[in-house]
This record gives sequence, structure tokens and C-alpha cells, in this order.
Amino acid sequence: MARCNSCAAPLPPNTQYCSYCGVRNDVDLLGKHDYRVVTRQSERICPECNIQLQTVALEMQPPLHIERCTRCFGLFFDPGEVETLLESAVSPVYTVNRELLGNINNDRYQRNKPVKYLECPVCLNMMSRVAFGHKSGVVVDQCRAHGVWLDGGEISHLMEWKKAGGQILHQQKQAEQQQRKRQPSRSQVQVFSKSNNNPGGQFEAGGEEGLLDIVFDLIFKVFD
Repeated sequence: MARCNSCAAPLPPNTQYCSYCGVRNDVDLLGKHDYRVVTRQSERICPECNIQLQTVALEMQPPLHIERCTRCFGLFFDPGEVETLLESAVSPVYTVNRELLGNINNDRYQRNKPVKYLECPVCLNMMSRVAFGHKSGVVVDQCRAHGVWLDGGEISHLMEWKKAGGQILHQQKQAEQQQRKRQPSRSQVQVFSKSNNNPGGQFEAGGEEGLLDIVFDLIFKVFD
């Protein structure tokens, strides 16, 4: 269990605030990831606090540069950087623990959290709210052009989700969706005809040559 950086009291899993001293804690980076501050005031703006974000370099190979708010501890990732961090920070997982996934989401899901739309820290356009991964319980704010905003605590939630096999479950879901897309649609399924010249009673939908033969045969019968 995480502890308050100020008074060392235990922190509930779904909050950054210490119920004893009231201090807001960085539950994502401090004490979990080695990092250094690259730029104390970048051009990117925190969508929650409306202050300049600082750029930090996570000590990885190669270093990963992300933006961080010093007030709310939200994090901004360029496209693909969330996946890079998860890949680096979480050891490979080969099984899905569905019970643990359910417990993680039950513990961390903030039911009373108000829904609001945030501006992109780069272009200031409204971001979309998108569920990250299957059964993760995390809804991120995404600008397709510039990246993803995660509230404080959400990257830790995603790491626990991956450790419990959530990413495997997500990949399985994607594979199922791709399989459904490859299945023939109704228009591609063979249809049956009662034409006397087609005793087998079937032809490929969209097969123009076979269809024209049937039409011409009917015309000749009418004028016979």
C-alpha cells in the first residue's frame, strides 16, 4: 500500500489525498520511477490546473520524456508512450487473473468522479474520453494528434491491470474482432435461385455473368 510522502500514513488505493494530513501525493512517479527534470516550465499546459507542465525524463533505455503537473501530478504522454512505459515497467505476463482484475477495478474505480472534457495540453482542442484497453477500468483523455492525458494514479492503475493479465485479455479481444471482420458478410454468402437453368440452386452474390444468364433466359421464355 502506498504511503503519504508527508506523514507516512497509508493512502487508499483510489486517491492521492492523505486523510490524515490532507497532502496531495504523487502516487505515480515518486518512489516508483527514477526520473530527472528536463524542463521546469514547458509550453504544454495542464488541462486540470491551467499551469505549465514540467518535462521529466524517466530513467529508461532510451529515456522517456513525458510531461508532469507539479500540482495535480497528472501526466501527458505523446502517442505510443503509455505503451512504451508499460512495456518497460511491467515484467512479461503470460496468464490472465480475472479475479485480480476485478479486485483492482473495484478498489480503484472512482464512482463519484465527475465526468468532464479536457483541453489538449498542446493544441488546446477538446480531447476525447477513451477507455484504455479491455477491462482496464481507466478512461483516458486523448488527442489523436498529440497524445494522452492521465490523471494522477491512473498510470499505476494501468500497471496493475497489465500485471494481472489485462493486456493479454485486450489482445485476445482485438483478435476476436479481427476474426469477425474476416468472416464473410451476408452479401458475400451464396444465395439460392429457383431457376430451371441453375439446378444446383446457388451462385455467388455479385456474380454478374451468372445473373445475366438467368435474366436473358427469363426474357426468352416470356417472348417464346
